[in-house]
Amino acid sequence: MRKPPAGIMVLVTLVVAAVLVGIVIRKADKAADTVKIGFQDADVPLGMPAEGEIDHRFHFLSAWQVAEIPRATRFDMPMGSEHGALTYNAQKFREMNAQRGGPHQGDDLNGIGGMNTDLGDPVFATADGLVIYAGEPSPGWGKIIVLAHRAPEGRMLHSMYAHLHSIGVALGDLVSRGAKIATVGTANGYYPAHLHFEMRESDGVDIGAGYSMLPLNRLDPTATVAAYQNGAPDFLPPAPLAFAMKSDPSAWTTMEIQGAEKMTELKK
Repeated sequence: MRKPPAGIMVLVTLVVAAVLVGIVIRKADKAADTVKIGFQDADVPLGMPAEGEIDHRFHFLSAWQVAEIPRATRFDMPMGSEHGALTYNAQKFREMNAQRGGPHQGDDLNGIGGMNTDLGDPVFATADGLVIYAGEPSPGWGKIIVLAHRAPEGRMLHSMYAHLHSIGVALGDLVSRGAKIATVGTANGYYPAHLHFEMRESDGVDIGAGYSMLPLNRLDPTATVAAYQNGAPDFLPPAPLAFAMKSDPSAWTTMEIQGAEKMTELKK
């Protein structure tokens, strides 16, 4: 049997190869549909899938949220006075609790009256921050607020306030140090009234558990606040964010008025 010319065989091979390449390219164009997120779909919040249920208890912060986190020049205790006066720590950070299955992940702050005498007492923002969570992840946790803070050296710190009776802020709010953000609660009656207070170093919202054998991203709340109080015990400077957010500026002081008048004279 006579063999076809070599040129024809080469041509047939090239045609077959071209067909196969075309099939592969066509299938690649029909890849699985991708989930629309962010600016690709105006009806979907930035960074959130277009479909499916979102668990807001664990997600990383968007670039927009990170940019909004204010610089916290000072941290104070969230109950009682700025230094925690009129309160006591009923269960300290990493204190072992066999009944709960591990060490405690925060501080349990109580009013000095004990039991439910502090129910409804104010809870204050420990530092200038951005509200990145405000809700009730589970009945046992009760109502929770998580604030994000940018420490003076740039660390991203979170403060968490749990077992609340009421929440006075909303997701995305900017709050200044010392502002009332909530009231002390009982987590739907699960415990006597107290504030479960945590400090963390984190890039996202992670409610987690109140007890764990490992500290994970938790920090000692009392020690962290003390490290960032930046001053003597009697030094209580106002929060910078509080001034920045004032919609009705206070009257100028005499020195400011005189300074403005002097500048006007120099310009004449």
